[in-house]
Amino acid sequence: MIKSDLVSLLERRANFSRAKAVLTVETVLEAMKKALLAGEKIEIRGFGSFRVVPKKSGYGRDIRRNRQIPISGGRRVKFRPGHDFKKQLQRQSID
Repeated sequence: MIKSDLVSLLERRANFSRAKAVLTVETVLEAMKKALLAGEKIEIRGFGSFRVVPKKSGYGRDIRRNRQIPISGGRRVKFRPGHDFKKQLQRQSID
């Protein structure tokens, strides 16, 4: 699913105009992005939570030249599915 799919879904289900659906999706995504950049945790009950975690720096291997190369650390977004969502995922993989 991509952003335009979310917009189309809002148009159909909420009976929004295209412009209102685009604005709604972009507003929600922008708010989530700002919260994560500020170091806040986002929790959507029944779906899951998003948080920013540090990523360790380390070394990789350049196999052509057979030497180590440094890989810088940073931050990444981690998603953890909620309890209900996790149950649905497990049920689906069994079926």
